[in-house]
Amino acid sequence: MGATVTTTEEKIWGGGNEPMGSSYGKMMMWFFILSDALTFTGFLAAYGFSRFKFIESWPIADEVFNHFPFMHGVDAPMYYVALMTFILIFSSVTMVLAVDAGHHMKKGKVAFYMFLTIIGGLIFVGSQAWEWKNFIKGEYGAIETRGGSIIQFVDKDGKRIALDKFAASIPGDRAHHESSKGIWFASEGSLPSYSIAEVVEGFKANPDLLIRTETLYHTSHTGDDLHPSLNKEKHKTILTREASLERLSQAAHVVEGASLVRNEYGNKQFANFFFFITGFHGFHVFSGVVINFIIFLNVILGTYEKRRSYEMVEKVGLYWHFVDLVWVFVFTFFYLV
Repeated sequence: MGATVTTTEEKIWGGGNEPMGSSYGKMMMWFFILSDALTFTGFLAAYGFSRFKFIESWPIADEVFNHFPFMHGVDAPMYYVALMTFILIFSSVTMVLAVDAGHHMKKGKVAFYMFLTIIGGLIFVGSQAWEWKNFIKGEYGAIETRGGSIIQFVDKDGKRIALDKFAASIPGDRAHHESSKGIWFASEGSLPSYSIAEVVEGFKANPDLLIRTETLYHTSHTGDDLHPSLNKEKHKTILTREASLERLSQAAHVVEGASLVRNEYGNKQFANFFFFITGFHGFHVFSGVVINFIIFLNVILGTYEKRRSYEMVEKVGLYWHFVDLVWVFVFTFFYLV
């Protein structure tokens, strides 16, 4: 005697097998976006706590990110970062247009707008690589003291002066520390362009030079000192000539550019967070470009036209919009605040 088994699809949240009207694929994309959003939230929260803790020695973003391609020596604070942000946001617009074209089953327009989205993503990733290059290379150079603080060099008007503008040239070989020379040696990276002795001698030979510390002091627009809670403008502290010479006697390392060990811009944590947060976001953008390119090829081959659905375009669009939104927060908290 045979038995007949019947199955029924249960109604889940009133949406059948598509809760809230969303397909399984889109729901999984939303779950991924939620988990990734929590990850970025943790990173930005850690950045905020560190910045608050070291607020007096935190670098001023306008002085760090002031480069623009083919405009060497021109002070353009945040111009290029703003351009990068505009390009990424515009790529989100083209993605919206690609999704809308997919809803209307217009294969040509989907391909065109996805191509523009991919180009925008590539420009952004390339721009981040260019920004990293300048950040790592540095422009002025600085000295790290035995206490771990960063001191920079300025003229009598407070304008930054690069090491190569005043460092003396002292003949002689410079030792490069390697662990193979003995257990008491700590391995180090490539030697800086100048030794501490060359920087010190050059500084002494230029009486108009002063030292600027990484510590902020605060003034009002009238120049009167104010309580920190009433600050109107923030400036780095510039020492007198005598105090500068005394501080320079504590020099321990010549710093050029930035690394995970030390950086010429100020507090060490600043470079660490820059590499980690912008690098993690850049990895997301690069991954999005690769995924978009794969979907773009499928659009060209007519895969979704045969399925009579461009839902895959919509799903990668959700990811791309998320990446753009995250950059808005990174841009706001890391560069603007």
